[in-house]
Amino acid sequence: MLDTHLERYRLFMLNAPSGIPCRPGVALETPFVGPGMRGRTGLSYIPSRLSQVPHLFAGPLPPDIVCLHTSPPEAGKVSLGIEVNILPAAIEAAHRRGALVVAQTNPAMPHTSGDAEIDVSDIHAFLPADSPLTSVEHGLLDDREIPALLRHLGQIVSDRIPDGAVLQMGIGRVPDAVLPGLLERRGLGVWSEMISDGVMTLDQFGALSSDQPLVSSFVIGSSQLYTWVDRNERLRLLRTETTNDQALIAGNSRMVSINTALQVDLFGQANASRIGGRIHSGFGGQTDFIEGALHASGGQALMALQSWHPKADVSAIIPLIDEPVTSFQHTAVITEQGVAEIWGNDERNQAEQLIKHAAHPSVRAELWEEARALGLA
Repeated sequence: MLDTHLERYRLFMLNAPSGIPCRPGVALETPFVGPGMRGRTGLSYIPSRLSQVPHLFAGPLPPDIVCLHTSPPEAGKVSLGIEVNILPAAIEAAHRRGALVVAQTNPAMPHTSGDAEIDVSDIHAFLPADSPLTSVEHGLLDDREIPALLRHLGQIVSDRIPDGAVLQMGIGRVPDAVLPGLLERRGLGVWSEMISDGVMTLDQFGALSSDQPLVSSFVIGSSQLYTWVDRNERLRLLRTETTNDQALIAGNSRMVSINTALQVDLFGQANASRIGGRIHSGFGGQTDFIEGALHASGGQALMALQSWHPKADVSAIIPLIDEPVTSFQHTAVITEQGVAEIWGNDERNQAEQLIKHAAHPSVRAELWEEARALGLA
């Protein structure tokens, strides 16, 4: 609706979905590129850790209009539903400068609590809507639906996760593969920037602790997941400044952060953001959770990826990253080949671990040659 009333404007979104306006006069900007902005000419990408994005609104990127998608008003409040994220900070910044806050209210939006609940007095205009939420039908995959190598990778990762661990994991092929190995765990917690169907499945199998809240900042997944989160008293959706605060993450005993990357080099550096010099995604919360997990008592920051990219037909373990680095010095790098222990090893041992235990066998001889040229062997 906004697009039909404004000839020119800038649109700031995180992980924008397909279908956003794409026409002359609309300037796109983001700290994390989603499908709707990926590859767009003229995209303004603002490098930033997710934990720092809310501070942009009080500094170089103040909002003029904040558009929300909420539940209908109830007892003087609406709920931001499946996405809290950076929105509270945007609302506060709008109020400080007299900008407009508009809410599209939708009975299909789940009611969630925590920082999701907003006073109706904080919203200047309400636009009623009644349409289903965009969902990712993404239930628990049968083992037969997960390729054998990826299934093996998932098992290696899950074997490192003890009962009582606190998890951060996202959506995608790697979390799918890890999930089956966690169904028999007990007392697991969740402190994550996002949750998807995997968390619901762990709960259904009794793997999650009933004594601690499930903490996240946004939810993405199936329509069944959205039903599960609606008025779920154990779920707390909190603002990004809380979920991605490294000190708060570190306060979780046995915190396990599971992330993935496009490339990892022999110095233990990971590129999760760029392909061929073009921005693919962004820092997101990877750096926040890796740092937090590394400082947690018994914590682990795990980088999990396939050793070979089947589509690009290239190795994921390379001599030296020539793209901007997203993160580095994880606890371990895990592929279907095995576990390369990173933390606590000197750089030569790190390189040896990556070549022997994480790299695809077809590139190990080449990696040893490159390691010698880099002074790592």
